[in-house]
Amino acid sequence: MGKSLRLKAGSRAVLCLLLATVACSGTGATRNKVLQQASSPSSNPNGELRYKVPQGWTPEQPSSAMRAAQYKLPRAEGDTEDASLVLYYFGPGQGGSVSANIDRWIGQMAQPDGTSSKDKAKTESMEVNGLQVSMVDVRGTFNAEMAPGSGTHENRPDYRLRAAVIETPKGAYFVKLIGPARTVAKWDEAFVDYLKSFEFK
Repeated sequence: MGKSLRLKAGSRAVLCLLLATVACSGTGATRNKVLQQASSPSSNPNGELRYKVPQGWTPEQPSSAMRAAQYKLPRAEGDTEDASLVLYYFGPGQGGSVSANIDRWIGQMAQPDGTSSKDKAKTESMEVNGLQVSMVDVRGTFNAEMAPGSGTHENRPDYRLRAAVIETPKGAYFVKLIGPARTVAKWDEAFVDYLKSFEFK
């Protein structure tokens, strides 16, 4: 009888040890998962957007607080003007939706034959280091207002606009590249590389 009790007690001890081991293993797995999520670049609202500036782009002093960065892209041979690229950031939840910005950018380009720029625009999206990037590419006559509310518009034929919205935990960033079509084409690959370098950490 004493031997039987000792065996049962021993069995209970082994069972308890096994249960404790399983419980600890589960807790450890959960903890690791939480730590991985917390360290993910796309889940840190206190991070910053980081990127690599392509060689050949000339940094300029941002002309307003809403411009996180701006660059001059030297003109292609035969063009009389350089292209300009601006990275905008208005704050968390500011700047409007992806679709609203894409529609606004398309509306800044007119077609010489009077057709709709929306029918000519190319839109696409990609994921870059966990960030959603939505892009638009459209050619035509650049006719945006020279200053908001001024009523005075640009009139620059044979221009090309490439732009993108980058969604981050801190809010959206907006990239706008505008310039003569040949010059923008010259920097086409660099523009895509620039977008693909984005990371938030």
